[in-house]
Amino acid sequence: MIDLNQVLDQTKDIAKKAGAFIRKERQHFDLKKVEEKGLNDLVSYVDKEAEKIIVENLSKVLPEAGFITEEGTKEEENKEYTWIIDPLDGTTNFIHGIPVFCVSIGLQKGNEIILGVVYEVNMHECFYALKGHGAFCNDTPIHVSKAKTLSQSLLATGFPYSAFSQIDEYLDIMRVMMQKTHGLRRLGSAAADLCYVACGRMEGYFEYNLNSYDVAAGSLIVQEAGGQVTDFKNGNDYVFGREIIATNSSIHDELWNELHQIWSR
Repeated sequence: MIDLNQVLDQTKDIAKKAGAFIRKERQHFDLKKVEEKGLNDLVSYVDKEAEKIIVENLSKVLPEAGFITEEGTKEEENKEYTWIIDPLDGTTNFIHGIPVFCVSIGLQKGNEIILGVVYEVNMHECFYALKGHGAFCNDTPIHVSKAKTLSQSLLATGFPYSAFSQIDEYLDIMRVMMQKTHGLRRLGSAAADLCYVACGRMEGYFEYNLNSYDVAAGSLIVQEAGGQVTDFKNGNDYVFGREIIATNSSIHDELWNELHQIWSR
C-alpha cells in the first residue's frame, strides 16, 4: 500500500533539489542558450535538466507511475498513478532574470489530482497539499482570503502569448476587472498565481491556453486551502481543458459571471 505522506515528503525534497539546480544556473545563465518551441514558447537546457532530475528521482518514489512532462523527458500515460510535471513554470521570467518561477509537481490517481507540490524557487516557499488534508507552505497551514466581493479583491491573470483568437474578449475582460477590483497582476507563472490565491495574497486567478502541467499541482493546493477551481464554463475540466478560474470561493460566482458574459458572446 502506498504511503502518500511519505510520497509527499519525498516529492517536496525532489522539488527543492530541482529548484536548487535552477537557482544555481540562473547565476550565470546565457541568453544564447534559449530555444523556441513555438511562438513565444521558450525553453532552455535548465528546463530540460531540471525535468531529468525530477523524473529520475520520482521514478524511484513510485516506479509504477506514469508521467506527463512539459519537456517530454518521459511520457507514460494510462497508468493508475501519473506524475504531471512542469520543471520550470515561468521560463520567460527565468530567462529574463525576473524572480518569479516555480517547480510544479502533481500526482494524479485515475482522473483525480491527489497530491500537489509547488516550489517557488526564489522565495524558498514550498506549497503542498494532499487531497483531504489541507494545504501548507513551509509546514505552516495556509488558507484563502476572506474577501467577499470582487470590489475587495486583487486578481491575477496571464496574457495570451501565442493563442490570439480571443484576444479581444480577453482585453474586454481585463478592462472590466480593472474597474471592479483592487487590480490585476501578471506574475508570469500559473503555479505561483494559484499558490498565491491559496495563501490569501490574491483572491482570484483566471487564464486560458494552459497545459495540465501548469495547473495540476496548484489547483489542488487552492482547493485544499478552501478555494474553488473551475473551467470557464464553471465545470471541472480545468486540468486538461486549457482554461481555469481559481478563487477564494466567496467571489467565484461573481468573477465567473463577469467573465462568462464576455467570453461566451
